[in-house]
Amino acid sequence: MPQKFLSQAARVCVATALLCVPSVCAQTSLGTPGPVLRQFTDEAGRRVSVPVSPQRIISLAPAMTETLFALGVEDRIGGVTDFCDYPPAARKKPRIGGAINPNFEQIVALQPDLVLAQALTLNRRETVDALERLGLTVYATSASTVEGVLESTRLVGEVTGAGQRGEQLVTQLRERLGRLKQRLEGRPPRRVLFVVWHEPLISVGTETFLGDALRLAGAVPVVETEQDWPRLSLEEVVRQQPEYLVFASAHEQGVEHLLAGLKQRPGWRDLEAMKHHRVAIVSDAINRPAPRLVEAIEQLARQLHPEAFEEKEVTGSSQLGLRPMSSATATARNAGAGTSR
Repeated sequence: MPQKFLSQAARVCVATALLCVPSVCAQTSLGTPGPVLRQFTDEAGRRVSVPVSPQRIISLAPAMTETLFALGVEDRIGGVTDFCDYPPAARKKPRIGGAINPNFEQIVALQPDLVLAQALTLNRRETVDALERLGLTVYATSASTVEGVLESTRLVGEVTGAGQRGEQLVTQLRERLGRLKQRLEGRPPRRVLFVVWHEPLISVGTETFLGDALRLAGAVPVVETEQDWPRLSLEEVVRQQPEYLVFASAHEQGVEHLLAGLKQRPGWRDLEAMKHHRVAIVSDAINRPAPRLVEAIEQLARQLHPEAFEEKEVTGSSQLGLRPMSSATATARNAGAGTSR
């Protein structure tokens, strides 16, 4: 174990001894009963004992923070990472550092009775194990499909004492996906390139929740691979000629600026999708395994299959909870209306 980690762990152990979570201290010094615990097996296969209604929750991932807000337990969030930016109220919560290397001392000082982690896909297993050794209760999620994301949401509701709200939320999200499936039924999937990063060119694999989200939106990766975040050859992408390019961003204008530059570059300018501006720009919520993922799937489906949403436009939008089309969406719709496989 690195010396730096040992020194940090030593400092945290001292802080733990000095601070002592009140419920544990009371049990030790006064002989009073401790908190009532429930047993769970988290999604990393660990047995975890969690208070019936945890009151100080630390989130180690932006998706976890979004999920807690969606479950209505935001008043019990005691700390979040530096990258937890949605909803805006999340920015006002105490910070505990990054998702990869959180500040253990700060976490212990906040005296959480529950820490939520996004194991394997964001937080390191070493982080989860280290926090557990410090006596903290850590529940880890790990979803590789959209259904897995929904089930994680339901389970986090159970763990945080918001089980009823979690059941209601997940039921609503599944219903929305069901209605979307009906709209897209019988329509051939669009062949797309989902651009995670443009230089080097990085996309998504089929065995990730993001790859599954593409499938539910009526799309299939132009280069299929089981690697989570494959680095692709632009030459191969040019040979495959995707029907659409897909970008995820919270700032549409930033993507438009990027596209203006890519159009001038060799390889990119040879893509028919680039020449005809068959580009879908969706919310960056599609990158996070949280409830907003469903909305992002709906947005992408609308851009890739506009014909599926033409009839009863107003009714369909209200049923699916879709946002009005942006200018980029309208451009993609007009460009793709005549596209066929």
